[in-house]
Amino acid sequence: MSQTVDIPQSIKDSLRKFRFRRSTGNAALVIKINKAELVLEQVELLDNISIEELAEELPENSPRYVLLSYELSHADGRKSSPLVLINWAPTTSEIGLLTLHASALLNFQNTADVSKVIEVREGPEGLTKEAIDAKLLH
Repeated sequence: MSQTVDIPQSIKDSLRKFRFRRSTGNAALVIKINKAELVLEQVELLDNISIEELAEELPENSPRYVLLSYELSHADGRKSSPLVLINWAPTTSEIGLLTLHASALLNFQNTADVSKVIEVREGPEGLTKEAIDAKLLH
């Protein structure tokens, strides 16, 4: 199967390292597509960040894949840290880039080995703690 966007070994290594990290709180690994080279690039690693801070960090006119280690509080008092893929695809993004982003999503999701994907198209207003809790606790 041919891929539209290449996932270099450095990204695979970053994903593996992120998956097995040992810290508490929310953390996010932000990945973008280099459109000129059709390859994924790591933008940044954010540790101990609130969802609202994360929403402000992400560009309002460019899609990103955000691997999120999310500190989830359950009704019975337990805490867990599920890995979630946030598909950040603001409607204000360039159509060509959104199409490329969408075409590479499944391959990235499989490479990151994440089953839960949360679509965010509304920009920062769509990425809130309440929205993530609603998706993960249903």
